[in-house]
Amino acid sequence: MVRARRVTLIDVENRAKTGPKIDEKEWDFKIIPQKTRELVKEYGIKIDRKTFIPDGDMADRIYEAGLRLLTELGIYCMTTGRVIKVTEDEIRDGLKHAPRELVLGTGRDAVRMVQRKAGGSNYEVKPIIQGGPTGAPCSEKWFLQIHTSYAQEGVVDTIVNGVLSSFQGWEVVPGSVVELKAVKVEQQLVRLACSNAGRPGMAV
Repeated sequence: MVRARRVTLIDVENRAKTGPKIDEKEWDFKIIPQKTRELVKEYGIKIDRKTFIPDGDMADRIYEAGLRLLTELGIYCMTTGRVIKVTEDEIRDGLKHAPRELVLGTGRDAVRMVQRKAGGSNYEVKPIIQGGPTGAPCSEKWFLQIHTSYAQEGVVDTIVNGVLSSFQGWEVVPGSVVELKAVKVEQQLVRLACSNAGRPGMAV
């Protein structure tokens, strides 16, 4: 049996341009919630709030329900207002060939992100801890100090940075030249924050 050609970034871009056109609010407030409720009921998904990780049977049902959700609905592209459709075979193929390990950062600050299997034998491998404002707006005045405070915490492995709410006093407007300048400065300041914390090779 010949395996179908793997989905490429070009395929994804084309589907984002040609997929079904759907209003974002309808997608967020009607289509996703309605289908999710249906699948929760069909697969009998119930979460025990006292158990952090569901047992094997429940985890399998959650996985299958999620697979159905992605296959039947697809992925919404906010930029084009269209749905990127994917098949079950494409999803399973992508999961099968996904990397099992990534190295994040460089030198002595590098960390290994390893796949941790449910019920597996590699639970002794600690998960990666990401710290940072994670996309939250930060003032120009405190941006460097905020990120330095995260980078200097020994338990934090990588930084997920915030964004500048203004640049040289100008409001950062999406798609503007000011935004381009702000993004460049953000990365410079985050790298400086890591260096200030004595962790210049920390992944960002």
